[in-house]
Amino acid sequence: MAEFSKPPLMAAAMLMAVVLVLSSIVAESKFMVYNTTAKIVPEKLNVHLVAHTHDDAGWLKTVDQYYVGSNNSIQGACVQNILDSLIPALLADKNRKFIYVEQASVFRAVVERAERGNARHCQGNGGMVMHDEAATHYIDMIDQTTLGHQFLKNEFGVIPRVGWQIDPFGHSAVQAYLLGAEVGFDSLFFARIDYQDREKRMAEKSLEIFTGAFWQGNYEPPDGFHFEVNDDSPVVQDDPTLFDYNVQDRVNAFVAAALSQANVTRTNHIMWTMGTDFKYQYAHTWFRQMDKLIHYVNLDGRVNALYSTASMYTDAKYAAQESWPTKTADFFPYADRINAYWTGYFTSRPTLKRYVREMSGYYMAARQLEYFIGRSKSGPNNDALADALAIAQHHDAVTGTEKQHVANDYAKRLSIGYQEAEKVVASSIGCLTQSSPATGCQNPTTKFQQATHMKPFPCPLMNISYCPASETNLSHGKKLIVVVYNPLGWKREDIIRIPVKNEDVVVRDSEGREIESQIFPISDVQLGISNFHVAAYLGITVGDAPKYWLAFAASVPPLGFSTYTVTGVKGMNSFFILILNKCVTTSQLCTGVKLTKSYVYTSQGDMKFDIGLETLKFTLSEENGKLTYHNKQKSLGKKSVEVSYGFYPGYNGTDKDTQASGAYVFRPNGTYVMQSKGKIGSTVMRGPLIDEVHQQINSWISQITRVYKNKEYVEVEYTVGPIPVEDGFGKEVVAKLSTGMHSNNTFYTDSNGRDFIERIRDYRSDWNLQVNQPVAGNYYPINLGIYLHDDINEFSVLVDRSVGGSSILDGQIELMLHRRLLKDDGRGVAEALNETVCAQDKCMGLIAQGKFYFKIDRLGEGAKWRRSFGQKLYSPLLLAFSEQDDDNWLSSHIPTFSGMDSYYSLPENVAMITLQELDDGKILLRLAHLYEVGEDKDLSSKANVELKRLFPLKKIGKVMETNLSANQEREEMEKKRLVWKSQGSSAQASKVTRGGPIDSAELIVELGPMEIRTLLIEFSHKSDGVFDA
Repeated sequence: MAEFSKPPLMAAAMLMAVVLVLSSIVAESKFMVYNTTAKIVPEKLNVHLVAHTHDDAGWLKTVDQYYVGSNNSIQGACVQNILDSLIPALLADKNRKFIYVEQASVFRAVVERAERGNARHCQGNGGMVMHDEAATHYIDMIDQTTLGHQFLKNEFGVIPRVGWQIDPFGHSAVQAYLLGAEVGFDSLFFARIDYQDREKRMAEKSLEIFTGAFWQGNYEPPDGFHFEVNDDSPVVQDDPTLFDYNVQDRVNAFVAAALSQANVTRTNHIMWTMGTDFKYQYAHTWFRQMDKLIHYVNLDGRVNALYSTASMYTDAKYAAQESWPTKTADFFPYADRINAYWTGYFTSRPTLKRYVREMSGYYMAARQLEYFIGRSKSGPNNDALADALAIAQHHDAVTGTEKQHVANDYAKRLSIGYQEAEKVVASSIGCLTQSSPATGCQNPTTKFQQATHMKPFPCPLMNISYCPASETNLSHGKKLIVVVYNPLGWKREDIIRIPVKNEDVVVRDSEGREIESQIFPISDVQLGISNFHVAAYLGITVGDAPKYWLAFAASVPPLGFSTYTVTGVKGMNSFFILILNKCVTTSQLCTGVKLTKSYVYTSQGDMKFDIGLETLKFTLSEENGKLTYHNKQKSLGKKSVEVSYGFYPGYNGTDKDTQASGAYVFRPNGTYVMQSKGKIGSTVMRGPLIDEVHQQINSWISQITRVYKNKEYVEVEYTVGPIPVEDGFGKEVVAKLSTGMHSNNTFYTDSNGRDFIERIRDYRSDWNLQVNQPVAGNYYPINLGIYLHDDINEFSVLVDRSVGGSSILDGQIELMLHRRLLKDDGRGVAEALNETVCAQDKCMGLIAQGKFYFKIDRLGEGAKWRRSFGQKLYSPLLLAFSEQDDDNWLSSHIPTFSGMDSYYSLPENVAMITLQELDDGKILLRLAHLYEVGEDKDLSSKANVELKRLFPLKKIGKVMETNLSANQEREEMEKKRLVWKSQGSSAQASKVTRGGPIDSAELIVELGPMEIRTLLIEFSHKSDGVFDA
């Protein structure tokens, strides 16, 4: 900046004067007491020295290895050393300051040493980890931030007010407005934005936009100012009796670096991030040099240096009353250089991503069930699962960018956390099903095993038909009791699928009425996958494996359960198995007959056949490994969807261009997808509840297409792997869903499962994009779904985990399902993304199994399905199983239950995303409006929730609205919030609509579109569980 430049002669004169001053001072005494009391000087350039360390909660080593400093052959890093060194260094000088972000490490230190007062210097972000912003769901982001904020407040009385997301690989809109403004942050700092975007912003001085992007693109000090004990930066040698005296050289270097940075930022305040990964293991090496720099730079007088924090820097920027540019979208995708788009991690380690998502939904249900019976501080409780899920949100955890042994550690922690939470769920359901609530919940008489509907527990391999809890032998009069719990605030009617050993069964509902059910045979391919993976993950050999899937329709009240009984019967007919090229002569057999057992028939390829039940009918045609769905609904016109699979060969790098495709970076070897070739056959299974089409696309890709009764979407279950790499090339496997829509280069992806953001192929709204990777540069993170539209229809695809996706061609949606690569991409992990599974003296590449769902709607009508069904995907039905030998279950137990008023459910545009009893007995409740302004003609309106009907068996004594992380009253947060000036008007801000104050008499909570309201509720007397009157 011009105001910080001096003419050459003047600068020379100043330099001579400064040399004389510094020399005379040093000559007086070689033992200095450094003056570190510097404050902001309004008329000078102020250099805020913000000391910090970034301590990954796992990456190259596990979180515990990092903490204790073990496994140093991989990386010499020890968080214990950092904390041990920091505390005395900070206490030695009250002017020194520091930012510490990852509370998972501080939590370990507090538990270990009970040193609660020494964290008063540490502030910033405050979550348990520095979570990722691409592969994380917004509910997980809220939960891990809340866990850290509660810990900080309870242990240290600290309420963070600055976001510090310095290492995630791109930044989401949800992070800024939800995990920033709504938790009470006045600013958000980050480092990684696209290199082309950074160049433009530096030229325009627009790196700081309420949030702040660090000017170097990283979170390190300027070159030459790294002071870890083994760093090679020159120290300030100020003892004139020793050689290499260099005070003036170091001051000049400091001033030059400060002026260079000032020329690309606004106001007379700049920040130096004094630290990086796992620094300050010997904190005195840093603080000694910063003490000297502050002392001598301020004697020099050209700039002003001071110890600072991100909060102090924020206040200084705010006080300047500058008008700042705004941004309403996000910072995806991120490239740090040409041909290096960090879009591969959107999909890396797809099975870990799925495991995290499953455990997240389970944790939501487990907290609800814990609330119903009352929290036990001594256990069992959900704390271990909460901690494991929080750590899994770290930006080198759910992202899949860690070493393999670290990924295994994250999965192990989730498994341990689940096992503890499972005890809570088992006792809760056992209690809630007892016939007499007055008996209490201390010793429930019924023992349950649990499972979630999408991929059950303790049936972690339900997706490959292994679930001992449901495999009761019903041939000797035993009965299988299935309790179906609904964690949503709406009534649900879904199809349940469980593996069973008996084919001759009937299902009865909570009133003892026989209900419609359907039996499917489990294919030999599925059984083979099941046997191998049971051995791999559980270490056991399957003996009498189940041979059938049982499906039945369940109707479950909001925030409650229904009970179903499965019993064996005799004398039923076997499956109809037909080998046909056509189904014309058996059309009556294939449709319209209400049966328990599925009709099964196969085709030899190039066949057309109808599937569908009532509300949704398709004609399917096969050709060269593609399945085309021709919609038969007249209301949508003649629309078809073609599903095909292929892969991008991973770029291995060359001597001249070393950038390979790896865990972080997606770099395809060419811009084409290699299609599977040849004719394939299909096996069709039909029945009254579900129609299925099984296809083996090639030797390592298969899919099952499902259409459900009374459902208007298509479910596709895929199995990908082991991906072959014998040809020396890694492969990045994609599913392509092609329509005839003219989508005009435009599509929409969600932001952390919340807002949908418009994407335009080969375009960025903030700068003129130079296209060098036409595929990878158009990939975006997808947590909920992706859709596109033309002038008539919308085509939506929803996913069951975080994936990468795009629309590379008009009318086409592409999802990356799995990645197996042979080269490291040079971003630090130093390991190829080559996951394998070993069992039975055999190792093979990882098999990824999952689901995606698609639906065609009239233009403007697709949001309802995306939002409501998306919430069901996140919060699947939870199943609990019990065996019974007699017929008195319904008479001796409560067969159905709802925690809400029996005639009440939440509005269909509102979800309950948190219901949790805290340690102090208060209830943490979060309600989320699911729709954006204008997203749906009816459901984008405000909604009301009646708390009295939400808690009908409780008397509410006090309701306090808080910020999102529940560490301060919302009213107080709003009073303290800094109101920044912006350049021009913000269209996004004008759209914000909030609900009004809570009606204190009627206790009605109003929510505006996309609003989340967080409440702390106290009941008028101590809670002993849901049955308190």
